[in-house]
Amino acid sequence: MNGFGWSNFGAVTAASLLVLAVLQAATFLVGRRIGRYNVVDVSWGLGLVLVALVAAVIGDGDALRRWLVVVLVAVWGLRLTWHMYAKSAGKGEDPRYVEMLDRAGGNSPWVVVRKIFLTQGLAQWFVSLPLQVSAVLGPTSGLGAVVAVLGVLLWVVGVVFEAVGDHQLTAFKADPSNKGVIMDVGLWAWTRHPNYFGDSCVWWGLWLLAASVWPGAVTVLSPVVMTYFLVFATGARLLEKSMAQRPGYPEYQQRTSYFLPLPPKR
Repeated sequence: MNGFGWSNFGAVTAASLLVLAVLQAATFLVGRRIGRYNVVDVSWGLGLVLVALVAAVIGDGDALRRWLVVVLVAVWGLRLTWHMYAKSAGKGEDPRYVEMLDRAGGNSPWVVVRKIFLTQGLAQWFVSLPLQVSAVLGPTSGLGAVVAVLGVLLWVVGVVFEAVGDHQLTAFKADPSNKGVIMDVGLWAWTRHPNYFGDSCVWWGLWLLAASVWPGAVTVLSPVVMTYFLVFATGARLLEKSMAQRPGYPEYQQRTSYFLPLPPKR
């Protein structure tokens, strides 16, 4: 850990926790007012953008990498924030949160805060550790530059998959003739979850940027945890469970890769 600015990192991570706490508190109040807590999904990307910005302002690491990270996270996070807002606007509560709160024993304010908003805030902080650490590290040099370039390229792949996948699904659902039909064209013919795959690539790419300077690589658990949630916990697996009963979905599962994009089976 030679050369790591512990005091500066402490300031960055404390400020990140503070801004996330304020954001989650505000999101909770909005959720109570409108009567649904899936508004927390809207604040996911926004919170990570705020952490990237806070880290860039407070961090005393390499300025080029600090502000490059802000740009990359903002492009990803603000698009996702708008997409989640448009997706949930005017609709009811997400069944996932109804089931979660039912299992937890009700929707009292403390249960809601503990099960949804506190959990999400801590997850945002942990996932954003590569951004925080990167902001206090020195310039990238040597082979680290190759790692950084690979990180940006992987980020590009991720953003394209996530944005294009979301756009294709939205356009598909907007066509009345597709009602009840399983989406299996475009990127959705290569993977059943192009948006989740893209999200995972984005965070592995950002981790590579942090890993381009030692000890940024030690934050590897952040993209690991992010990918775990996208694939096995709250992302693809839950969606698969709810979609399994729909006509045509088992056949779609047989011919289309679960997560990694692969050519569709005939």
